[in-house]
Amino acid sequence: MGYFAGRVAPLGPVPALPVCAMTYGFAPSMVSRAIPDAWRFAEPELVLHTRIKSAAEALRAHLGSEEVRQISEVSDVLWEAVRGCQFDGRPLAASWSTVTPPKDPVASAWLAATILREHRGDGHVLAGVAAGLGGLDATLTLVATGAMTRELIQPNRGWTDDDWSHSLRRLQARGLIDRSGGLTETGVALRREVEAATDRLASSPVERLGEAGVERAISLAGPAGRILIDSGVIPMPNPIGLPRA
Repeated sequence: MGYFAGRVAPLGPVPALPVCAMTYGFAPSMVSRAIPDAWRFAEPELVLHTRIKSAAEALRAHLGSEEVRQISEVSDVLWEAVRGCQFDGRPLAASWSTVTPPKDPVASAWLAATILREHRGDGHVLAGVAAGLGGLDATLTLVATGAMTRELIQPNRGWTDDDWSHSLRRLQARGLIDRSGGLTETGVALRREVEAATDRLASSPVERLGEAGVERAISLAGPAGRILIDSGVIPMPNPIGLPRA
């Protein structure tokens, strides 16, 4: 409940079906166990406030003073990137962009990073759908690349074994996955196209910053990211495929 309510809180008390559409890679049955019941426990405004506040508290709890200073300093850079975002067809990113930036610079940096993450994520959904992939289909093609294991991602996304088998058969019928579970040449090409489209759709904030701005963002945020991974706060590997900075 915390995860799904937290991601869609800026949209208000939305029902399960739109949340399924926006979160894409999660099983509808998993979403429907959390939404709309979550709104009986907390109003979206409270969920939103709590998520932003707790994110800043968590960062301060796990980072040293220098990394906290760097996160505070990167806030302006990230908001400049947000100003370059285009929100056509991106409901999650658009909704988060309407949230008033907190005065706390750490919370503000987290909010800007969230908008940028959802901007890229929305674009990735658009790319996957354009390639004819459902949420589970996209997940299976990722597993087939070897970048993620089924054991890690299937329970995290809530898909049953039957769901998995049905998707596998669809992808094999399309000639995207072979009998061993790996990608065919056609499957490799499709994954490459999806990733390239995702990059293109996420290019506007990068172009807004320019090379120097991107390098500054990485230099300021990278140390914090490495600490969060090296300390185990963010596990490796993780279901979102996040690499170490």
